[in-house]
Amino acid sequence: MKTHYIILLIVCFVSACSSSKKTQSETASEDWKTYAQTLAKDTFLLPEIPDTMTESNERALFLCMHYWDRFDFTNEKLIDRPDITEQAFVDYINVLSYVPENDAKTSLGITIEKASANKAMLHHFASLFEKYYYGPHSPFRNEDMYLEVLRQLVKSPVPEKEKKSIYEFQLEMIQKNRVGSKANNFDYTVASGKTSDLYSLQSDYLILIFINPGCNTCKAAINSILTNTNIQSAMKRNNANRTFLSIMTMYPGDSYSEWTEYLNELPAEWINAYDKNGTIFKKRLYDIQATPVIYLLDKSKKVILKDASVEELSRFFSLDR
Repeated sequence: MKTHYIILLIVCFVSACSSSKKTQSETASEDWKTYAQTLAKDTFLLPEIPDTMTESNERALFLCMHYWDRFDFTNEKLIDRPDITEQAFVDYINVLSYVPENDAKTSLGITIEKASANKAMLHHFASLFEKYYYGPHSPFRNEDMYLEVLRQLVKSPVPEKEKKSIYEFQLEMIQKNRVGSKANNFDYTVASGKTSDLYSLQSDYLILIFINPGCNTCKAAINSILTNTNIQSAMKRNNANRTFLSIMTMYPGDSYSEWTEYLNELPAEWINAYDKNGTIFKKRLYDIQATPVIYLLDKSKKVILKDASVEELSRFFSLDR
């Protein structure tokens, strides 16, 4: 508990100094402060921060760069001690969210290098990074940080060929449809049988939702959109001369019958479509780990938000545009 308190104290100081900084793990940070953890002192110790470092930002940066200095990466028994290793890992990635991104990425490289002292431990840390940075429902999900992890793993000589191929595949997928890039085009078919393509859709903004029939999380997201004041206000700006906002649900699976049955649960005023030829999965056009996956695109189909939450969509449309 003492170790946890020290980490928490440093993070709180940094937070106080930069209260305007909002990160993707902000909500998770609040939850993290309430975690009950037990870090065994004989197996995990924080680095000793020099007394000469008095600025909270400076101390947090030192902690990030030296976090694992006293951790024995050669001790494979620690892999089976989530109360020690995984909890320390969760604390680590939380602290990373309070330092500049470039410094956080430098720290990730240091961590991967240290973990490379033992192949089994490196694989374990790789799995932890995947779980927390890439897991579709992780509150710490951060594509930019996981991208840096994958780059380090792909160039590392330690992982065997099978593992490296997985990292290479993830690296390929995660680089698709990045924020600021143009989303991959695809054909879509609606219930009437009419087929068109994404790029032909004329709308100032498009909320694109990849769904799956029977997905309760999809249903919850759709209901949240339907009851969100900011998004619904944006929809009301549509008129005969201009489409300000369109919403499309896209089913990329291959069960047409399930999709047609599911149509009754989808808003009729939306564009509800399916991938008739299965192109999205065949050509790996989008990284769809679990539905829903929500994108916000602009008029030219450039990605504004990727894997967005309804709250992020709401904040976007709360501004005058």
